[in-house]
Amino acid sequence: MTLKLSETLGHALQLKGYTITVAESCTGGSIASAITESAGSSQWFSAGVVTYSDATKQSLLNVSADTLKKYGAVSEDVVKEMLVGVLALSEASIGIAVSGVAGPTGGSPHKPVGTVCIAWGDSSVQHSNTYLFPGDRSEVRRAATRQSLHLASRFLKDQKS
Repeated sequence: MTLKLSETLGHALQLKGYTITVAESCTGGSIASAITESAGSSQWFSAGVVTYSDATKQSLLNVSADTLKKYGAVSEDVVKEMLVGVLALSEASIGIAVSGVAGPTGGSPHKPVGTVCIAWGDSSVQHSNTYLFPGDRSEVRRAATRQSLHLASRFLKDQKS
């Protein structure tokens, strides 16, 4: 399933002459892995960064300590900052950023296990949304990966050529 999504995304990127980058936390590199499963992905995949800790979100992606403190790592505010940071770092055309609670621990009443925030867009426009994916750790990570690839593909489709 992710290979098909990756191939669709890769084809859309290639048609526009774009590259993509990813900043991942809870997915631990699975989005970058899915993208690079497609033959020829070196033509459209720029870079992937896994920033599991708040400290690396700050040092590598310039996520604000204030944003992390105010909203928490699993928030749309943080993934938008991760997205802006990874786009600046890689100079890619578009990007995806993800942070969440994959489980089985770490959830709270406000952010239960399965809560995943995803940001996508380019240096001018960043979109974000919060999802609650069902299942165990592996299922949450797979769902977040699939949704991320889908959102990036839709973003490209919606852009004017």
